[in-house]
Order: sequence, then C-alpha cells, then structure tokens
Amino acid sequence: MQSGKYSVGGTKMEQARFEDLKGKTLTRIDVDKTGYDHQIDFFTEDGLHYVMRHYQDCCESVTIEDICGELAHLLNEPILLAEEVTKDEPDSEWGDIAMWTFYKLSTNRGSVTIRWHGSSNGYYSVGVSFYEGNSREEE
Repeated sequence: MQSGKYSVGGTKMEQARFEDLKGKTLTRIDVDKTGYDHQIDFFTEDGLHYVMRHYQDCCESVTIEDICGELAHLLNEPILLAEEVTKDEPDSEWGDIAMWTFYKLSTNRGSVTIRWHGSSNGYYSVGVSFYEGNSREEE
C-alpha cells in the first residue's frame, strides 16, 4: 500500500482511513476503471475529496472487480457504515499471493460493496490506498 502523500489536480492529499467516511454526506462519486490504475473519488458536502486507488507496479495486478449496489443510494445521505474487510487467498505453489478487499458503505437509502482484487508474485503490495484532501482547492 502506498503511504504518505498523494496529489490530484494540484491538490495535496494525506493518507486516511476508509472508516473516516462514516458520518460524512457524499455529494458525488466518480469511478475510473479505464486505465492501468483503477480509482474511485468520493466528494463530501463539507468540501473533502477522498481517493481510493492502487499504484500498479511490476508483477502485480490490483483492480476494482465489482461494485454491488447503487452508488446513487450513497449520495446526499449520511454514511452510516464505512467498513473495510480483507480476505486472503491461499498462496500458490509458486509463492504468488492474492487478496480480496471489500469496502462496505451504507446509508438509510441502501448499501454498496466495492470489491477489489489484488494478486502479486509475493514481493509487491496488493493493498488499496485511501487519501483525503480538500476538494475546494481544485476549483
């Protein structure tokens, strides 16, 4: 997992915890699965911008495999649950590793589970990073 700082459109971001979304009200969610590095951006009514992503490296693959539920159900309602759950797959006979990470979000309108999958030769990270910044700096 990448640590420390990250920059988006000139906005400096700091590492955060996914659970920090609990109690926030999301106004926009952008999902980008088109490039090499998958990313989800969360924007809150109090002007914060959260980024969920993985920095791809050699000999690994970490991608958004599935989003179960309607992202629209997470908008304009306080987040009641923001939970991260990981599940390791058994190591292969060649030492490769794999991990599923499930990110669960709920409001009064519904729930969404974002499923990431990572695999590696065992040397590279398969974790997902989560960052927080001020979206008003981007305007």
